[in-house]
This record gives sequence, structure tokens and C-alpha cells, in this order.
Amino acid sequence: MTQREQTNDINVVQRILDEYPIMILDGALATELEQHGCDLDDPLWSARVLLENPDVIVNVHADYFRAGADCAITSSYQATVEGFRKRGIGEEAALDLIRKTVELAAKARDDVWAEVQASGAGDAGERRPRPVVAGSVGPYGAYLADGSEYVGHYGVSDKTLAAFHRPRMAALIEAGADVLAFETIPSLQEARVLVELLKEFPNAQAWISFSLKDGTSISEGTSLEVCAQTFGSEPQIAAVGLNCAPMEVVTEAIGILRQACDKPIIVYPNSGETYDAETKTWSGQGSCGSMKDASEQWVAAGAQIIGGCCRTTPHQISELAKKWRS
Repeated sequence: MTQREQTNDINVVQRILDEYPIMILDGALATELEQHGCDLDDPLWSARVLLENPDVIVNVHADYFRAGADCAITSSYQATVEGFRKRGIGEEAALDLIRKTVELAAKARDDVWAEVQASGAGDAGERRPRPVVAGSVGPYGAYLADGSEYVGHYGVSDKTLAAFHRPRMAALIEAGADVLAFETIPSLQEARVLVELLKEFPNAQAWISFSLKDGTSISEGTSLEVCAQTFGSEPQIAAVGLNCAPMEVVTEAIGILRQACDKPIIVYPNSGETYDAETKTWSGQGSCGSMKDASEQWVAAGAQIIGGCCRTTPHQISELAKKWRS
């Protein structure tokens, strides 16, 4: 397997931020797949749709691009060789499915960008860059499908984590992902393994976003300050931040990250509801309607890349795009 040819001085995140003050991410994929009638009650979660109805994934990505997202995160969060193997799918077929997640997002991007260009929008004057595709590298805990991505104490070796993550990373890069998204990472151990693996692909870039225990520490308890200091000087890390955290802790977390490193800060919180890993259900009152207003505090605190995670929608992304591109 050979790595996709890339220009090793291209950091697509920084390229966008050099021209635009804020980069807008997409929002929840699973929420929208369910709105399109997909059943995600499965250990493969959204990766199940890759097998059953991949065109719906294209449609959801396109909805976010039309809403103004500068970046789509692929449907590979829970798409792993090990997960597919449990379904009787061999390694090569599994890797083809992982590569397909990039192809689906890229198709949506290219189709919507053609629409934008045909309408005469999308140039620098309209304050919108050509969108990019981020290959999702979800944590080991997502494969376990027991909520471990919000705890982080796996009890496995670095070697086990590296063997788990390497094939998917290689497949996403080979398929043409513009950047990798190391997302919902709950432990410093797993983050270190991922960043070391990234060095095996010297032309690739990744952002790293952590799941949080509170506004000052990641899920396993390591301080955000330590995490930012650990990866703040890594040349292949394009941004450091958080995702799938409640909005009320975001501003505090940004302040810590901003003081501890010079990397762009990325935040894409969830709707504010609470997830129960045992029942795989959400409860509580969502607050995603205030994301547009909350983003003013996030940007003032130092965030440059903003989007949504679980239970957020194209509407919230549209509001963010209108606010920061007007």
C-alpha cells in the first residue's frame, strides 16, 4: 500500500486560516443519517450505512456543504478492520470500505462546489474557500462500542493501539483525505500512539481533538494543559482541541489550550444532551440552538476552527457560516 502523493508543505487547515478568520466544520453525521431513516442501533454505528446505503452518506455530507461547511468529516469514525471482521468482512474489503468514506465525502464536496461555482459564488469575494475532507480516526473505545471513548482507560498496550489504528490511517490517506481527524480521543496514551503513527506518513497532517471530563481535563483525567504542551510543537499536527463536549465547558477549555500551545484551536461540541453508553440513548435538553451566539465567546477565547458534534444539525452549521462569513 502506497501513500497518496501529497505536497509535504501543504497544511490545508492553515491554508484556509491564512485567508479566512474562522474555519467552519460540519455537524453530526449520525443524527442526520437517522433523520434520513437509517437504523444505527449497531456496533458499527454510522459505518453500517456504508454497507447498506452509502448514497445517504453523500446526501448528508452535501447538506453540510450547502449549509456552508468548509470541511466534511468522513463516516469512518467507527469503520475499522476489526469491526468489519466481526461482520465476516475480510481485511481488504474492510479497507476498501474505509477508503470509500473519503470518496463519498469528496463526491459530495465536488458536487456542491460545482453548484456553488455555477451560481457565481464561492470565490474569495464570497468569503468561502473550497471545502476539504477530513478522514475520521475515532478512538479505540469507539470500536469497543461501550462508551470507552468517554473514559479512556482501555488497559491495552501501545502496540495494540498502533496495530488497531495503522491500517485505517493508511487507507484514509491513500484515498485522498486532505487531513486526518484524530477525534474524541480520551487518553494521552492513545493520543501519543496516534501522533507517532502519523510520522509513518510524513506528508500527512492531522488535528487532534479530545473528549473531556470537564473544562480543564480530558476524559481519563489528564490536564488539557499537558495535552496541549505535549502536541503543540508537533509539525504534523494542524490543530489541537476538543469535540463531543457540552458547550458550557468549551470557553474554559479554549483558554487553557490557547495558553499552552500556539496551534490553531479546534472545537466542535455536542448539542448539550447526555449520552448513555449502556442504553445508547440521549437525554436532557439540547442547547445547540445557541451555538451561533456561544461561538462569539469561543472565538474571543482563541478558537479558529468551529463546528458541531453529536446531535447538531446543518441548521446550526448554516448559522455559524452566516455569522462568520458575513
